[in-house]
Amino acid sequence: MPEFTGPATPFSQDAIEEAADDIGCDVAAVKAVIDVESRGGFLADTRPKILFERHVFSKRTGGRFDPSNPDISSRTPGGYKGGAAEYDRLGEAIALDRKAALESASWGAFQIMGYHHDSLGMPDVEDFCRAMCNSEDDHLAAFVRFVKLNNLDDELCRRDWAGFARGYNGPAFLKNRYDTKLAAAYTVHAISPPRTDTIQRTLKMGDDGPDVALLQKKLSLVADGDFGPATKAAVIAFQKKRGLGSDGIVGTKTRQALGL
Repeated sequence: MPEFTGPATPFSQDAIEEAADDIGCDVAAVKAVIDVESRGGFLADTRPKILFERHVFSKRTGGRFDPSNPDISSRTPGGYKGGAAEYDRLGEAIALDRKAALESASWGAFQIMGYHHDSLGMPDVEDFCRAMCNSEDDHLAAFVRFVKLNNLDDELCRRDWAGFARGYNGPAFLKNRYDTKLAAAYTVHAISPPRTDTIQRTLKMGDDGPDVALLQKKLSLVADGDFGPATKAAVIAFQKKRGLGSDGIVGTKTRQALGL
């Protein structure tokens, strides 16, 4: 079994409520952040989602691998391959300097950089990575610590979406409209009845992960965990057959009809 695979347990309602209590905000605010900042924390093969940052690796290794391995060690960001292919880049970096490599990737549902491990209460980056391999609840716990460490809890408590987005996403939040997306997601959750089951995200084209793979199995498709055009077409066909709104999006009614 490849390194970094794990249980890949999804978000639980209990963990979300605990996160809200810890931050001091309401549950709807935490759910809004999950909706906007997280498209699921795991790949279909149960490894946590990562993005390897070659400029971080270069900085953490003093640039000594820049000449020999420019694809994974460079002062310039980039070289991304996305999805599972990011683990190929990570593996190449691990062969050069394991600690620096693990610290140079962003991990999980909230894409927290590995070098934050110490400030998040895990002196060993290996412990941080093991937590990221375990569950989305562990991803959420790391996110809560990150939010409090960076004094963004006040913004969440006040529902200052622009302030939170600026602190969490940087100046690009305006271009990507993170603040308006957070406000809209909060409104939806604030008027929704409390949930007592496991949180299940709406699935649509562009999503990936274990829940997409499960959907594909239900539709008798190849379970590669990538919600692409073929999966969307199969969802639409299923929805038409069941008399559901045929939009290719797997929401509550489609989930129920599929037995998900």
